[in-house]
Amino acid sequence: MAIPRLRFWSETIHLTLSGTASTNLTDKIGTTVDSTLAKGLRVLEELAASAHPRGVTELSRELALTKSNAHRLLRSLSHLGYVKSNANRTYEATLKVWQIGLKVIENLNINAIAEPEMQRLSDMTGEAIYLAVPDDLSVIYIDKVESTRPIRSFTPKGGSAPIHCVGTGKALLSANYGQLRNRIKERLVGYTDQTITEISKLDKDMAATAKRGYALDKGEYRENIYSFGATIYLPTGEAIAAIGVSAPNINLNKERIVTICQAVQSAATRVTQLLQTSNG
Repeated sequence: MAIPRLRFWSETIHLTLSGTASTNLTDKIGTTVDSTLAKGLRVLEELAASAHPRGVTELSRELALTKSNAHRLLRSLSHLGYVKSNANRTYEATLKVWQIGLKVIENLNINAIAEPEMQRLSDMTGEAIYLAVPDDLSVIYIDKVESTRPIRSFTPKGGSAPIHCVGTGKALLSANYGQLRNRIKERLVGYTDQTITEISKLDKDMAATAKRGYALDKGEYRENIYSFGATIYLPTGEAIAAIGVSAPNINLNKERIVTICQAVQSAATRVTQLLQTSNG
């Protein structure tokens, strides 16, 4: 089921169905586990992770099932709305699978988990603090702590920004760059004279971001507004969100930028650890 904007959530589907990103449920069947249910979930996992529809023969071979067993499981999943049957006798997962993964994300209540770290960053910097999630080739700011400084940056909670030129967006882009590079290279719109609009330069910036663990935006989206972001990960290793600081460059100097970047990176690490604890 190759839907580009859903790729950020592919591992969440596995988390929902099996508790880990790569668990083979048929290997864990015991006296307390219904074998038919386990095999059906394994089929669903395989289809959800596939970039193209799969046939009965292919699935039965890969999952060590008989063709008749695989066909019965696929018919049941199709009847329940989790699988779509195509005219060429192949099958693919439906959006119902994605909806389950999305509900898991919603139930994590990442806003509440990240709030103490956002407040900590606010107390330390006095600048605007953002929590952002990916939305195709943009980010949406799902939470914010307002700046307490007289000269401040302003993007409202619920607002959005291009993923390639703001701190939180660049952090998330770096975490998923292998998947998104070919798509983003056609969308490198310039917003200021600092925006990266050449893919070769973005390649270098993403490599540097991944190496240091945080992203820098030096006026790339709005003139004279800097932002800094770091990625928050699910227990599966999937990049789910980013936490960041935004500030007018007049409020910054070299030493303060270094301090803020380190604080943002530490905050993202702590939220990631809390997500792992909450999932355990």
